[in-house]
Formats: sequence, structure tokens, C-alpha cells
Amino acid sequence: MKYPKLRELREAIYSLVTPAYTTEFPAKPHTPPENYRGKPVVDDQHCVGCETCANVCPSGVITFTDDKEKKIRITTRDYGLCIFCGQCQEHCITGKGVRLSDQIYEMSVFDRKELIERQEKELLVCENCGAVITTKDHLQFMHRKLGPKAFASILNLNVLNETLRLASKEDTHVEIKDDLKRKDLFNVICPNCLRKVLINTSW
Repeated sequence: MKYPKLRELREAIYSLVTPAYTTEFPAKPHTPPENYRGKPVVDDQHCVGCETCANVCPSGVITFTDDKEKKIRITTRDYGLCIFCGQCQEHCITGKGVRLSDQIYEMSVFDRKELIERQEKELLVCENCGAVITTKDHLQFMHRKLGPKAFASILNLNVLNETLRLASKEDTHVEIKDDLKRKDLFNVICPNCLRKVLINTSW
């Protein structure tokens, strides 16, 4: 029979007379330390659906699905895969779209589907080729970021001046039936189609 070492006996006695390192959660509320990284909380008002967070997420928590027919971008976040690294907060282009909470850290569930959250954003789709441009919120954010320089883009003028067109009661939308022409500059088209219009009408 092997007897325990003196060091092990000392550690056992010390653990009996000293308080526990762990808290009594969930019996008592737990106060996390400063800069604790809890669940990433999305602020829909400041999230623009730009896909940056999905590109930097190492564990594949965030995925995007574009529905061209309904013109919506569906963002799915599976927090059951989240490692709370904070890359989504670090690289958010608005700086306010997602924040790691220091209060939400209890995420144990019996059904992992409860950890999945979905978000929808209005999508801009090219009216000529059907290519996905970006979300409307993303374009508006870039306009606010660039200021007057944003009006150098015809796409910005078309999307951001909807209020002015409604106020003037003038419908500048023209259906694209055949090849792109100068009149199609008033429609929402992708940069590739816009380049074709500018090249074809510059001669």
C-alpha cells in the first residue's frame, strides 16, 4: 500500500480550511470580472448586414443567406458554436453593431436550437443582371460615412434620394427590357452594369 505524499496531505488540509475559488452560482448571483467576454449582443439599429463579422469569425458562428426574390439578407448566428473571441466586435465597421455583454453568460439549454438567432435586412439587387449589391442599411451607412463625397456614386443617388422622388411625385424608374442604355442610370444596378452603361454611352 502506497501512502500519500506530505505535499498532497498539505494541499488537502489547506483546501479544507480555505474558501472555494468558485462562486455559488446559480444559488447566488455571479459578478464577472472587468472586461469579461460574454454573449455577443447585436444592435439591429447599428448592424448594417455587411458580412464583415462572418468573414472574421473563426468558428463559423455567423452565416448569411441572400433571398433575391424577397430582396432580404438573412443573418443566422449559432451561439452554440461561439468561442467568445470578440472578433465580431473588434471588426464591426459601425463600431456599434455588436457588443460582447458582461451580463449575459448563462447560455446552457436543453435544445441547441434556442441558441440560434436570425436577423433580416433589406437587400439591394441589380435590376439588370440580378447580382446582389449589398444591403440598403450598408449603403446608407457608407453615405453617412463619406458625407457629400457619396453623391459621386450614381447608385447612392438612386437609393438615397427616394424621399425626394416621392416628394416630387416623379417616377424615374424605367423598366429594363433590352440592352442597357443611358436611361437605366436611374435604376438600381450593380457596379458592373453601371460600368457597361457608362462605356456604351460615352461614345
